[in-house]
Amino acid sequence: MTMKKAPEELRFAAMAVDAVIFGIIDKKLHVLVQNVVRPPHYVNMPGFPGGLIDKTETAEDAVRRHLADKVHLPAKDVYTEQLYTFSDINRDKRNRVISVGYIGCVKPGVIESYDYDDATWLPVRKLGKLAYDHDDMYAMAISRLRGKLSYTTIAQFLLPSFFTLTELQEVYEVILGMDIDKRNFRKKILALDVLKETGRMQEGVKNRPAALYAFKSKAIKELPPVI
Repeated sequence: MTMKKAPEELRFAAMAVDAVIFGIIDKKLHVLVQNVVRPPHYVNMPGFPGGLIDKTETAEDAVRRHLADKVHLPAKDVYTEQLYTFSDINRDKRNRVISVGYIGCVKPGVIESYDYDDATWLPVRKLGKLAYDHDDMYAMAISRLRGKLSYTTIAQFLLPSFFTLTELQEVYEVILGMDIDKRNFRKKILALDVLKETGRMQEGVKNRPAALYAFKSKAIKELPPVI
């Protein structure tokens, strides 16, 4: 049997990461975008932060690096998980690039203290055409977020450490785009035994202060369907 000679030149697709980072501002779902200027195909178009994976790092290392370097979000401030691998041949019109997509969530305090001119928290309802294949990436990310909200504790990464049951319900309503019955929601969420009473009460409110709760575990947990 004769062995085929290896080609003298091998061409590979480049590997990249992109991250769809969600946060809630004034009871509206937002996503973090940057301005993409890559003429002639992409000029002043919003896109999600990301970049190439270095040969010495994993995809997880790369997404943490790009979030810290390009949009000033250190790993401690953002929850991320892998979303999907986007490999359409023409997804980047400049080069053959495969992207490992990530979904992320940040707490309100991170957004309140966020101060970086080259990135913007944009309401998802105002998202227009995005660069590259980021429209597809967003569609998959929001679908994943809605799905995981119904059967995991991912909501904790969009809330302050201490929160009222009303604030927790509002996270579900904002992301799912629907009104939820208050009594049924509280009955179901408390029966899951994933929350604990903190013994604290709301401060600085005009009406009767509500009790503050916290999640028992900071790790994401799977649940029976909540909604």
